[in-house]
Amino acid sequence: MMEDYEKKEDNEKGKDEIFSKVVRAGKRTYFFDVKSTKKDDYYLTITESKKHFNNDGTFSFEKHKLFLYKEDFEKFAEGLEEVVDFIKAHFSGVTPRSGSGETRFSNSSEFSKVDFDDLDK
Repeated sequence: MMEDYEKKEDNEKGKDEIFSKVVRAGKRTYFFDVKSTKKDDYYLTITESKKHFNNDGTFSFEKHKLFLYKEDFEKFAEGLEEVVDFIKAHFSGVTPRSGSGETRFSNSSEFSKVDFDDLDK
């Protein structure tokens, strides 16, 4: 019932939900929600939800949320398409087409180690 509470809380702040799409993908569920501000600007929230089991047998949902604003849609979509093409090409042996964005890494050894658990601190 937490989701109903969040929707009510958003509506009280003037954020109306315009459109929603739920994507179930293995152990995760993704929620794509188009919302409106008080000034009728649209933005997108992407929420990843994953069921987490506690040691005592109870469970909770671990959620991560991304806010994407309309002025960033095109660049975000271009970047997402480029990295998805890269991953698909890597596993199929096909050379990915070059994107309009800047590619900074050529192999996985150049990536920095990031511990995402540190982001909540």
